[in-house]
Amino acid sequence: MKRLALILSALLALSACAVPTQPVNEELLDLGDFQLGHNIVVAPDIQMGPLSREASTEDWIASMKNAVDARFGRYEGTRLVHFGVNIGGYVLAAPGVPLVVSPKSVLIITVTAWDDRAGGKFNKEPREIIVLESFSGSTLVGTGYTMSAEEQMANLTYNAAKAMEKWLHENRACLVDNVPPEVLASCWKKTKDNKGREALELQ
Repeated sequence: MKRLALILSALLALSACAVPTQPVNEELLDLGDFQLGHNIVVAPDIQMGPLSREASTEDWIASMKNAVDARFGRYEGTRLVHFGVNIGGYVLAAPGVPLVVSPKSVLIITVTAWDDRAGGKFNKEPREIIVLESFSGSTLVGTGYTMSAEEQMANLTYNAAKAMEKWLHENRACLVDNVPPEVLASCWKKTKDNKGREALELQ
């Protein structure tokens, strides 16, 4: 728990280049034979980080489920994949925080993908995903002033679902039939969000 709190505290101060928020009409990625099955989101131990707006667990779950449905419902493959998403912690930039702090909104989740056909997990260990809000001119003064909590949540869960899509794309070779053993052994190895952790080390 202390480790998660430290991650949230450090990520609060991150800054990054502008990344425009896109609607989910982006080009489909190669996800093998993927088709979305169950979309299960839980948050039994969700933690709110420092200097954050408060948001209900129910709202977080609904926002994450909507983001997953919107992004992955576009795929029409033949292999059902079920998601189990655990929301671990968040920061929603709050109004009234001094601009010099420049807080950024953050979301931390872990994801498990289940193979319906085999009746087991694709990834033995949950995949950690850490995302920050998409940046725009308004972010320079803090989204706590320019966005509602619901808009901030939608921004973060959109980015989290997009990161999930990229993760599946990286493991697409194991989302088809008759995967050779040597290929199967190479999939689902990453469990930590190294990019997010590297950003922390630079602080």
